[in-house]
Amino acid sequence: MTVNTIQRLALGALMFAGAVTAHAQDYPDKAVRIIVPTAPGGGMDRVARIVSEKLQEKWSKPFTVENRAGAGGNLGGEQVYRAAPDGYTLMISATGPLINNKNLYAKLNYDSDRFVPVSLIAESPQALAVYSKVEAATIQQLIALAKERPDKLNYGTPGNGTTPHLSAELFKSMASVKIVHVPFKGSPPAFAALLGGQIDMLFDAIGTMLPHIKAGTIRPLAVSGAKRHPSLPDVPALNEILPGYIALTWYGMAGPPELPVAIVNKLAIAIADIVKQPEVQKRMREISTEPIGSTPAEFAQFMKREREVWGNVIRSNGITAD
Repeated sequence: MTVNTIQRLALGALMFAGAVTAHAQDYPDKAVRIIVPTAPGGGMDRVARIVSEKLQEKWSKPFTVENRAGAGGNLGGEQVYRAAPDGYTLMISATGPLINNKNLYAKLNYDSDRFVPVSLIAESPQALAVYSKVEAATIQQLIALAKERPDKLNYGTPGNGTTPHLSAELFKSMASVKIVHVPFKGSPPAFAALLGGQIDMLFDAIGTMLPHIKAGTIRPLAVSGAKRHPSLPDVPALNEILPGYIALTWYGMAGPPELPVAIVNKLAIAIADIVKQPEVQKRMREISTEPIGSTPAEFAQFMKREREVWGNVIRSNGITAD
């Protein structure tokens, strides 16, 4: 390679970098789509709409939420993966398309490892609750009961490979108990089965459970975060009994492969500012969700840990979504 060729390549690289920086300074100059790979109405959708509303206010450009449900989030994941890396098609997602589906599905039309992390927006621990007539008032008693009666107790989930399913399998592994999995087609029927006593226990969102906990229909034994939850201050974290146990429902923003760093950083800074707003914190905590607003590097590290933990759970238990 000649000196002139090297100089031309270097000049081209500098011009490209300058163009990207200028583009980031102008970003956004048109409507931005935020793909949510689930149906409307759930926690992920609500968080996405809070964030998109505030981004629109900040930059006076439309930020529209588009729900692209189907195939465990894979339809939405593929749409974002194949989008132009210009910041105008983004995704707010949980573990499925970003982390777990790579291990759950035999074939994907995208590589989840290549999504560009922008920000861990918020997280929400689950509660592990039992039907009111289950003979366990504490998590220690539940573990003892499960050991006395292997494969006699059961737990419900919204389906194979979902966060509640993997959370329960991690609990079983760390507590060394055998409990039977009863999958349902979605969270509502699984929760209805718990309320009716057709299943013994369930991991689910704290916000969903609170009214029924107060009514005494179900009994919370633990929460799945690293520490106790303000909504259930007397309920221990599983981490207290099984050190290292953490199983969160979380929502993060990511972009397609090769999304420029300058745009990633601009979005992450905006989200970090948004989640500090008292109104946003109030709205998120009303759905038992804790605002975070991480840096891209922090979100990348978080995702690395999630891949390791849940990849091990999926592989060791032979879990598939197909």
